[in-house]
Formats: sequence, C-alpha cells, structure tokens
Amino acid sequence: MSSSATATTKMHLTPTNTGLWGITQTAPSARKCSDLLQVDMESHHVFFNKDGFHNHIPHHLLALYGTGADSSQLQSAYDHNASYQRPVLPEHDSVKLTPETLREYYGKEEFYPDFLRFFQEEIARVGWEETVNRYLFEEGEGKEDLMVRLFGGFLHPLIQVMYGLEWGLPGVVAEGLAQAAVHSDNLREFLLGAEKMARDGGEGEGVLGLLGEVSGNEKLRTSARFKDGNKIRDGVLVRAKEEMIKLAARVRVKEGEVEEKTAEMFNAAVYIAAGAAVVMEGKKVPKFDFFLMHHVNAAPFFVSVNKMGSVSERTKRRLLEWKIRMDLLQYVARGCPELRLERLEHYQPKSPEKGKTVEEAVARLHGFGDDGHAIKLGRATVVCRNISRPYEQKETFRVKGELWEKICHLIVDSVEAPGEHWVRSAGFEEAWKDIPDVDDSKL
Repeated sequence: MSSSATATTKMHLTPTNTGLWGITQTAPSARKCSDLLQVDMESHHVFFNKDGFHNHIPHHLLALYGTGADSSQLQSAYDHNASYQRPVLPEHDSVKLTPETLREYYGKEEFYPDFLRFFQEEIARVGWEETVNRYLFEEGEGKEDLMVRLFGGFLHPLIQVMYGLEWGLPGVVAEGLAQAAVHSDNLREFLLGAEKMARDGGEGEGVLGLLGEVSGNEKLRTSARFKDGNKIRDGVLVRAKEEMIKLAARVRVKEGEVEEKTAEMFNAAVYIAAGAAVVMEGKKVPKFDFFLMHHVNAAPFFVSVNKMGSVSERTKRRLLEWKIRMDLLQYVARGCPELRLERLEHYQPKSPEKGKTVEEAVARLHGFGDDGHAIKLGRATVVCRNISRPYEQKETFRVKGELWEKICHLIVDSVEAPGEHWVRSAGFEEAWKDIPDVDDSKL
C-alpha cells in the first residue's frame, strides 16, 4: 500500500485515553503506542499467513497500554510480533469501492487494502460513529452482510472494531471494518435463523440455564468431535444444526435489559472460560481454552457500544443476542467442558504475593512474550469485574467477590505454566494429552 493510502488516518493517543480501565498513562507511552499502531497499519497485512491467522498487534498494544505498560514493554511486544507479519498488499488500481459495490468484494482477502482505504475515506467524510452505524449496524433485508462477518474468524473482526470504539481511534475502526469485510459469512444461517425463530416470542432465558440444558441434550452434547477440523462448521452445524438454532433462539434481550444482560453475558463468559481451565483439576495443570478465551476478550465491545448514544437500543439488544448465541455455540463446539464453581473456589494461586489486586495480577503479563491473548484476557476480566459489581447478589452471576482475584491469578499462572499457553477444545480429554500433569507432590 502506498503511503497515501493511510494518509487519511493518523493514530493518536493521549495519556488519559486508556480505555475501560480508566487509568492515566505517561506521555512517552502514549507516543510510543501511537507510533507503533501507525507503523503496523502502514506496514502489515491483516493476516500474517495464507491460512487466515490474524495480525494481533493493534489489540496487543492497546491492551498493554490500557493496563499501564511502559514504552519499553510496548516496543518489546511490537518487535516480538512484527517479526512474522506479512507486508501490506497493494490496492487494486482497477477497483474503486463504492457503497453500491462493496458486496461484490466481501470475503476476498486480497481486497483488504481497498476496504481499508474505503472505510478511512468514509470516516474522514462522516466520522467513525456514523460510518459504523451506516455500514455495520444498518438493518434490513440483505443489509446484515458486514455484521454477520463481524462475528466470523473466532470474533477477531469484532475484537478489532472493539479496540477502535473503546479508544475512539478512527484508524483502528477502519481496520476492523475492513477486516470484517474480508471474512466469510458462514455463520449467516445460524445467526439469522436463530433470530428469525426468536421473533415468535416467549421469555428470554439466561446463559447458565441454557448451558445446563446442553448437558442434557445428547445430540447437542456430542455434535462436535475432536477430529473435526472446524468444530463449529464441521461438527455442531452439521450434526445438530436444528437443535443448536432452536437453543440459540431462546436468547432474547428485552427493552431496558441491555446493561444488566451485558454484564450477565460477560460474567458467564468469564465463568465458562475459567471453569473450563480447571476441568482437569488434580490431573493436568490449568489451561484456558483458546477458543472460549476469545469470547471473554471480545466482551468489552458490548460495554463500549452501550455507551454510544448514536447506536439505537434495538441494535444494542440485537448485537448482545448474537454474542450470547455465539457463546453457546462455541461452548458446544469445545466439547461442553463440565463447569463446577467449587473447582475455581478451590484454586490456590501460585504466587499470591505477586498481585494483591486484580490490576496488579494482570500487570504481571506486561512482559509476557506472546501475541497478546494473555493480556487481553486479563484486561477483559477486570472490565467484567467492574461492570458485574452492581449485580453480584444475583444467582446468574457466578463470578463474584474474592473469586475475581483467583481467576486473575489463574490466568497468569496458566500461561506461565509449562507446556502450551492454551488448550484447544477443553471438553475433550484428547485436547489435554500434551498438557503437563499436575505434580502430585505439590497437591
């Protein structure tokens, strides 16, 4: 991409613009994060390989910045991940995207730079909030294309847009919209089918209650198999599509429920991810599920959207319903790991003195050498703690009180433990085969 292609958008952070944690950063860290975000946008493609693995640099940097990392830690994280990125692709001289022609190029990776240019120019013309409302949240027959794609790629386009909305960064918003545009829409039948069925009415049901029903539904519970290449596409939506859509259709967010249901969704996502991490208690060292973890990392999106006065309540309710349905689908796809609260309550942090508060525990990840998933998980968990506080007396909120500290320590302990950082599909015993056994002498 030529330098002119990114000239419409400049990344700029201030020490007080730190996202949902609301901390104050330093001027050197603000400059460093801004500069690195700019270099990444101008230098790297959205996927670092041809299998569609995502460039995580923007959210890694912002998650670090928003939790207090200093400029040297930001630079180190960037250097670690820039080393394997693909360079930007050129724009197509023969293509001029317009609002009328966008759909012709959806789902085609090679047109990412063209989409980036288009959304940058739209943001420069009407502002990022109007651009998001106009292209992402517009309703109507055939107008859900971009929103369906937003939930694709294990929620990565949604996570990218999330960081743009939370920080009010037009450049990151443009990257997120362009990323959504080049993803597939293979969740269309599930998302729109469940939504259509839900219109028949009835009371909405909570996430935890619906999870309980999954365990009693043999067809759903066994619909994904460990050998499936993609356990959603090749498993659940092949062997139990109708049952999954019916279950998801029972998710309904009514008018006036958005704030509480957002907190309930977020709390349940943390409970599912943390509960799955200790499903092999006493046998294997704890490890968070790579896929379930993304459903926690993506949840701050809905907190930020709820703060946007330009987004209608109807759209906020719709987005939240889709997220809860995706949470249920992902849980089934991961083999329905058994969730037991007492396992989390029994967990003993490895180094409780290293982080007396949740914020201090998460800050231990500032120097962790990964691609950003760990710090994003820690950051999102603290955001969840903050928005859950007004509702902790409710039974539907399983994570509360001192359990927050244990879970934040569990996140750090799990990625620092020997072996892979994550387990993939925690509900299958086969997934734990190469995860180290618990040292019996330390039990």
